[in-house]
Amino acid sequence: MAGKVIDNTAKNRFELEVEGHTAFITYRRDGKTVDMLHTEVPKELGGKGVGGTLAQGALDMVQASGDKVKPSCPFIAKYIDKNQQYKALLA
Repeated sequence: MAGKVIDNTAKNRFELEVEGHTAFITYRRDGKTVDMLHTEVPKELGGKGVGGTLAQGALDMVQASGDKVKPSCPFIAKYIDKNQQYKALLA
């Protein structure tokens, strides 16, 4: 899959460009906690694993920064539940 997850701080979202479309996770920062609010994957990218790739990239970035995650987005909460290596990130 083409693209790399980036942190677009101007828009408060993690983004992944794929096939000319942008999937994203909106967030709100509160100190060292990143509240992941909503995940959106364009319908053109549905069923291609883009949501999982985006979630993994965003969570890896948060982990590398030493911050914590509040998974307000149900998709992110479910992703963390299925991928135990991210449990330690929970705020």
